[in-house]
Amino acid sequence: MVHILVTGGSGFLANALISTLLSRGHSIVTTVRTAEKARSVLAQYPHIAPNQLKCKIVPDMAVADAFDDAVRSPNDSESDPPFSAVVHTASPFHYSITNAKKDMFDPAVNGTVGILRSVHQYAPSVKRVVITSSFAAMFNPAKPAKSKYSEADWNPVTWDDAESPENAHGQSGYRTSKALAEKEAWAFMEKEKPGFTLTVLNPSLIFGPVSESLTSLDDVNTSNERMRDFIIGASKEKCPPTASQFWVDVRDAALAHAVAVEKDETAGKRYFLTAGSFCNVEIVEAIGKEFPELRDGLPTGEALKDGQYPAGGPKYGFDNSASVKELGINYRSLQESVADTVRSLRAIQERNTV
Repeated sequence: MVHILVTGGSGFLANALISTLLSRGHSIVTTVRTAEKARSVLAQYPHIAPNQLKCKIVPDMAVADAFDDAVRSPNDSESDPPFSAVVHTASPFHYSITNAKKDMFDPAVNGTVGILRSVHQYAPSVKRVVITSSFAAMFNPAKPAKSKYSEADWNPVTWDDAESPENAHGQSGYRTSKALAEKEAWAFMEKEKPGFTLTVLNPSLIFGPVSESLTSLDDVNTSNERMRDFIIGASKEKCPPTASQFWVDVRDAALAHAVAVEKDETAGKRYFLTAGSFCNVEIVEAIGKEFPELRDGLPTGEALKDGQYPAGGPKYGFDNSASVKELGINYRSLQESVADTVRSLRAIQERNTV
């Protein structure tokens, strides 16, 4: 058993990760922004002993010393042992940006460098830090079509580029924040040479079942919003463009993080987490196949046009062999992931209509 600090405990990926780590015998302390979120996280695990899962409040991870108190284990006792590992999942993922620096760059970059600095200064017991980056940190608009993405790819964006208007909104702003955050993390390791190792995971767009604690479909995480819109009929007249290149199920991404904590061989590496390419039309087809009663609300015919693959199929290939071989990930199919996601969304929907 390892005592692990997980940041961003109320987030979509962190929620799945906490469940995975607990099932593998680890004890967890997770950070959340408010006491209300802490109560919500803990309420999901009524049968877990208090010393197995605790919460700490970190109101604003963009503050330089935000994680200083969280990484400390003041009592060094059986109920409050020092941390052996830290998993940093906390980072904003949305496209509603009004101020790129405040909404994206500061939380992503300052939060990532801040957790590394806090561990370096105040948690000498920590031997492994795992950071959730993103395919966004790999995306390169100049990459030749039909070539394959792998861990060798890097988003070429720089801090100078971050100031340009096109990188200050929507998907571009998110991609810029993740790319800069990961680059700064590796630069920190090179400069400071701390007593812990770093492993970085780069998941593509994350689908998968939502938490049972979700109170409304309005609160669905960004990546699952398209499935929500399909099942409620909001996209019947026009299937939206897919936009993202690749996808992964949240349960597979969570397992990859857990293995990265457990295996010494992952130190100093980054891993591309993807089950493969997808388009929104494939999601519509998967929903219609599994839930025929929803077909009347799904787009058909000409309404599917914008959600198709570009002419010639997926623009890029992918190489996920490192995550398969070294992390042991057996990726779920899109059909399975979509079906399980829709079931979880419909459960929330039905609960709110009773």
